[in-house]
Parts: sequence; structure tokens; C-alpha cells
Amino acid sequence: MKRPRAVIIGMMGAGKTRVGKEVAHMMRIPFADADVEIEREVGMKIPAYFEKYGEPAFRKVEADLIADFLEDFDGIFSLGGGAPMTPSTQDALADYIAAGGRVVYLDADPEEAMERANRGGGRPMLAGDANARWKKLYKQRDPVFREVANVLVHTRRQTPQVAARKVMDMISERRVHVTGTAIEPYDVVIGEGTMNHVTEVFGDTVNKVALIHTQPVQRHSDRARALLRQAGYEVYDIVVPDAEAGKTVEVANRIWERLGDEGFTRSDAIVGVGGGAATDLAGFIAATWMRGIRYANCPTSLLAMVDASTGGKTGVNTSAGKNLVGSFYTPAGVFADTKTLASLPNDIFIEGLGEVAKSGFIEDTEILRILEAHADELRAFDGATFLGSGLEDVVSELIERTVTVKVHHVSADLKEKGKREFLNYGHTLAHAIEKLEHFRWRHGNAVAVGTVYAAELAHILGYIDQDLVDYHRSLLSSLGLPTSWNGGSFEDVLALMHKDKKARGNMLRFVVLDGGPGNVIHLENPPADAVEEAFRRIRS
Repeated sequence: MKRPRAVIIGMMGAGKTRVGKEVAHMMRIPFADADVEIEREVGMKIPAYFEKYGEPAFRKVEADLIADFLEDFDGIFSLGGGAPMTPSTQDALADYIAAGGRVVYLDADPEEAMERANRGGGRPMLAGDANARWKKLYKQRDPVFREVANVLVHTRRQTPQVAARKVMDMISERRVHVTGTAIEPYDVVIGEGTMNHVTEVFGDTVNKVALIHTQPVQRHSDRARALLRQAGYEVYDIVVPDAEAGKTVEVANRIWERLGDEGFTRSDAIVGVGGGAATDLAGFIAATWMRGIRYANCPTSLLAMVDASTGGKTGVNTSAGKNLVGSFYTPAGVFADTKTLASLPNDIFIEGLGEVAKSGFIEDTEILRILEAHADELRAFDGATFLGSGLEDVVSELIERTVTVKVHHVSADLKEKGKREFLNYGHTLAHAIEKLEHFRWRHGNAVAVGTVYAAELAHILGYIDQDLVDYHRSLLSSLGLPTSWNGGSFEDVLALMHKDKKARGNMLRFVVLDGGPGNVIHLENPPADAVEEAFRRIRS
């Protein structure tokens, strides 16, 4: 079945046809206008059909034609102004969205739209006082359009070319919807320019926004600040140390003091821009200030996009270990803007693949296939040539799939009392490595070694065969990730693993594979000699 790449709806005069044609031209795909197709089918102009047969007959013809095009057209499809008001069309559009379609509501400036509608003429629904009729119809239709559409594009004071570019970017986005028990639903939006959506999640109730970011992502925080200010928010810039050095109680305390000085209340908000440490910290601040205020994350590294920014796990490190102080607190939205990846050095990009591969091992084996097929390109990542390349779509799919794995676990177990712990595959050793290396080791690199350790332990105890252990090593190595570690002693590592969040009392608990990728279990208190032997095997 062929389906439209996007369906455009909006008020009369919103520019649906002009913008739709521009989008189709840019994407080099066909364009169809429902009104033009109806006139071709009935053999007369729409005003004449209205006059001869009436609106009910017209709406029936319109609904039938739209239903056909939704199942047999692969371009950009523009609907007439009143089409989405028909219940059967609403149902057809809902089915189209459920199959992955994009219904784009062009929200134009009313004055501009009325002027274009009047200039165009030939609109039966505007007979009489055109402006008064348009305003009345807008009042009726706007809430319905917002309900029917899953993409909202503001086109006020924009040329058709600019609006078309905006539409094209937004229909190319990938969205993962997060919901579940104790979770206020939100979306993870993936693609070029998705940071533009950050202003949409707070609404009119928020006045002040604290923008928490690190110095290395200044260009991205500048963009976020400009977007927030254009939307009318008071923005307070808060720069924190980079990486794990920013995830401390001392840094958090300085931010709390700043929020108090600036008079932040429960109706204000936080935006985190940066890597995993920055988004972890931003979420922790949001969760603890006034017992919880709204926040959004704009992750700028692959690791943050696939891991830290999604799922609502926030926290800071202490001298006792990593992430031991924190809260489960979900964001209002996560905007994984692939434009930001273009600024990443190769090694920072590569480490994010550790978390991606982990998600392939525990659930979505298609991730492993994609990593295998594109290992050379991924390992050679170059931000200067990334945007617009074939690799960008590969990375976007990997982000979407990895986030989907995380959402599957988080939705069923927000507070990590069972299923969500499977996301910690490889993390028991990884967190010990990070601590012993004083966080000089990047998280994704430590996770890569940790998954090899978990595979060795599972093999020693008979859960998986040697081929799967070897596959861990070969895949991760092909991506440029480490598979061994020669740091601290086994005694030091064992002491830290006993402090792992999965541990119960004095018993160690690991996440391991049972039989093959996609089958994960908890391993309770394994024999001490097996734990030590697996550690010996990851020493190079």
C-alpha cells in the first residue's frame, strides 16, 4: 500500500497548495490537491457542485476521494479547508497516523490567511461577509485541526519557501512516544532542527526558564536561548562544568542558590542542553526544585540522545559512586537534534555506540544488523560531512530504535524495580571502571567493556556459547569501541560492584543474556570464582 509522505491541512488561505507544492518540489515527489482531484472526478468546479448538489453531497465525494488517496498516493497531499471536519475523514487520518503518517496543520496568521482567501475567490464557505465567515469557521475548526494533526507548523510571516523547508524538516522527523504508569506522556523527537520544538512544551504558564549547559556546547545553547527568548520566556543562563565534573552535589547546590536568587517558582522551567551529564543534572535540578518543575532536554551527543536524556532517570555522583543520589522524574519533551552531532569529535560520537549496541543485545537485534552493515562508516564518523549524508539517516534510525528499546522498559518499570534493570546490561562493571578511572573513561566505552564482561560471565556459567562472546568483541571492535580494561584490581572492582544499584544486601546481581541476544535475565549472586574469572578475561 502506498501512503502519502505527508497530508497538509489548514484554514482557507493558509497556503496549503503553495506550500505543499514547494515541499513536493524540494523532496522530488508528486503533489496532489484534493480540491483539484475532486473537480476532475465530478467534472465541474467545486462552487458549481456546491450550488447544484449541496454541501453534504460534496463532503461525501471529498471523504471518499481522500480515503482512496490515503491508501494509494506516495507524495504530498493537500486537503480542502473543511475536509478534516468530516468524521469519516478524521477516522481515515487517524489510521494514516497510526501507520506512521504525518498530518501537518499549517497554522497561518489569520489576517494573512483571510486576505489570501478573499483574493483567491470561488469559496462557497465564505459566501457573504467573507472575513466574518472565515473567523467563525476558524473558531470551529482550529481545535479540531489541532486534535487531528500530529505535526503543527506555524507559518506566520514566513515565505512559502521558508514554510516549506520547515514542513519538510518536520515531516522527516522521527518520534517516539513515551507513556506508562506514573509517566506524564511526552515525545522524543529525532531529526534535523528538532530543537525548534523546545518552545512548544511549556505553554503560557511558564515565565522563567533556566538554561543549563556546558561551555563546549555554547553554539547549541545560544540557539536554544534565542528560541526561548523569541517565544517570550525570560532565560537565565547557567553554565556547568563539562562531563561528570558537573554532576556533583556542589554544582547542584550552586544552581539551587541561583534559582532562589532569581525567584524561580513551581510554574517556571528548566532546559538542559549538552551531553548525558548535563541532561542528568538538569533533570535532577528540575525534580528537586520546589519538589518538581517542568523540564525539557536538548541532548547534543549520541550518548545523551540514546540514554541519559530519555527515561526520566536523573541524578548526581558522590564520592561513594556514580548516580547514587537522584530521582525518577520525566521530562516534558526530548529534542534530539541531529544538527548538534555535526559538532562532535569522532571519539565522542563513537562512545555513544556502546549504549546503542547494548540495546541491540538486550532486545532489538535489528540494531546489531545495522551496526554490522555500517560499522566502517560509523567508525569513520566525521561531523564535517555528516549532515545530509546517508549516514545521517542510519544514525537517526539507530537513535529511534535505541530510544524505543529504552521506552519499552521504562514504560513498564519507571522506578527500576524489575524490567528496567535490563537496561543496565554491562553497567555493573562499567560504573566501577568509571569510578576507578576518576571518570576519565567515557560512559559508552565503559559500557562496551562491561557488556563483554557480562558475556564472559554468562558463558562461564553456561548461559551462552563462546561464539556469542566472540561476537560481542568483534562487533564492538569494528565500531572502534574498547573490549578490555587494565585499570584497578579485582578487589577494588568487586567492592564497587557490591555498591551497584542492582545489588541486594551483600549479594551481587548482574544482567546477562540467556541463550542469545534479546533474551535477558537477572543473575543472582553468581559463584565468586566465576565473577573473578570473567574479570580476568577482559584484561588485555
